[in-house]
Amino acid sequence: MLDLSYPRVMGILNVTPDSFSDGGLWADLASARRHAERMSEAGAAIIDVGGESTRPGAMSVPVQQELDRVIPVIEAVRSESDVLLSVDTSKPEVMRAAVAAGADIVNDVNALRAQGALRAVVESGAAVCLMHMRGEPRTMQQAPCYADVVTEVLDFLRQRLQACAMVGIEDNRLLVDPGFGFGKTLRHNLQLLDGLDRFSALAPVLAGLSRKSMLGELTGRDAAGRMPASVAVAVLAAERGARILRVHDVAATVDALRIVTALMELEADG
Repeated sequence: MLDLSYPRVMGILNVTPDSFSDGGLWADLASARRHAERMSEAGAAIIDVGGESTRPGAMSVPVQQELDRVIPVIEAVRSESDVLLSVDTSKPEVMRAAVAAGADIVNDVNALRAQGALRAVVESGAAVCLMHMRGEPRTMQQAPCYADVVTEVLDFLRQRLQACAMVGIEDNRLLVDPGFGFGKTLRHNLQLLDGLDRFSALAPVLAGLSRKSMLGELTGRDAAGRMPASVAVAVLAAERGARILRVHDVAATVDALRIVTALMELEADG
């Protein structure tokens, strides 16, 4: 169980060659283990391990290749630490193997829509994060269009929560993510951030904005230079109710969220 009465940090561990910000940096087991250890020591409550890039334009990888990337890392980190582990995948086969290897959470950009995904989570007993994505990574940024992005994303996530309830996934195992950057323009992302407090009525909110292209559009910085903007937007998301912030820059975000938490505690004390 994870206390979500205040915002927590999920550290990103992409064991991929092609992720938009850190592709190739942690692709071997030794470097992945060290990075997971550093993030945990810096205050990450969760480490999110991903073996398939979901950046715009990314192509799918075979199941076995994704398993070969993520399972050794999950096994190694679990053997050394009691930090919560998440697997970033949409494939039921990877979900099952990752939970068996020690993962606690399934983080699915496809919101368990793949055949067999709902059953995999039901049988695993893992928690799950349901994310909204318009289309698929290969095509999602090709002229995304919404009449009302906040309402449409809310409706989608509500439907996916209902699908989970129908197969017996308990409420306390569920998180929602509006999917910043997944089939959205800059304006859509800003509207979702502005209306983020509405999502907390569904389930605890995970927000993943770290180093994303929307921040590049606003600041003119490349991915490596977006840490200050990423910390700022994590604070804004936390103030609007996000309880898990998925980030690359763990230490800086943890420090910023300590200030947010102190103010929340002050307000709670009256």
